[in-house]
Amino acid sequence: MTGRVAVVTGAGSGIGLEVVRLFAGEGCRLVAADLDPSACEGLPGVHAVTVDLGTAEGARRVAAAVLDRFGGVDILVNNVAVAPYRDAFTDVDDAAWQHTWEVNVMSCVRLCRELIPMMVGRGGGSVVNIGSEAARHPKPYLVDYAVSKAALLALAKALSTEYGPAGVRVNTVAPGPTRTSTMNRFLGSLARRLGVDPEAAAEHFVHEMRGLALGRMNEPADVAAVVRFLAGSAARQVTGAEYAVDAGSTTSM
Repeated sequence: MTGRVAVVTGAGSGIGLEVVRLFAGEGCRLVAADLDPSACEGLPGVHAVTVDLGTAEGARRVAAAVLDRFGGVDILVNNVAVAPYRDAFTDVDDAAWQHTWEVNVMSCVRLCRELIPMMVGRGGGSVVNIGSEAARHPKPYLVDYAVSKAALLALAKALSTEYGPAGVRVNTVAPGPTRTSTMNRFLGSLARRLGVDPEAAAEHFVHEMRGLALGRMNEPADVAAVVRFLAGSAARQVTGAEYAVDAGSTTSM
C-alpha cells in the first residue's frame, strides 16, 4: 500500500476508521471524509475532510481534496451510511427515504463518478463498497437501509463490467453484525428491555437472536481486513464480487 492514495468515507468511526488506520499503517496516503473525522487527525499521511456526503457538493469537495493534496486516487472505500431503526414501513416518509438514499447510495454514485476517471487516468484502481447482509436478508425495521444496500450490489456489478477493461475493479464487502457505535446503542436498548447488562445482551443477540455460527460479532477490524485484501494487488483478479463478513449469519447458498 506504500505510496498509494485512498479515499475512505464514513471515516470518523467504526469500520471506516479501522480502514483508515490499517491503510495508513501500511504507508497509504488518505483522504478521510466524514461529518466528524477528528479521530483520523494526526494519523500519518491522512488528510481529514469534514463533509456532508449526503449532498452533491460533498462529493465534489472530496474529489477536489484528493486531487489537490495527492494528485489523484487509487482506492475508494465507500463506507458512509445511515441505518435508522424503523417501527413500521408506513412510518418512513418520503423525506426519510430520500435521506437514506442520498447518504447510502448517491454518495457512492457521485464519488465513483468523480474518482473512477482519475483511476482510469492512472492505469487502474479499486473501489470497495461497504454493503450489508441486509441487502440479501432485509429486516422490516431496516427497510430503507436494506433497499439502499441492495442498490449498491447492482451498482458494483454494473461498474465492474464497464470499467474492468480500464483496470478498475469494483467489489462489495457485506458485513453482518459488527460492534460499531450503532450496534452498541442497539445492545444498550436490548439490555434495558431484557434487564441485563450490555455484554449479556450481546451474548443473547449472538446466540439466541441471530445464532451466529462463529459465536461472536464482527469487530470493525475484521471487516477492514477484507477491505484491505480487495483493495490490494492480491485481489487483482477479483471484481464484481461480494464478500460476506458475517460470522456465518448468511446460510443461504
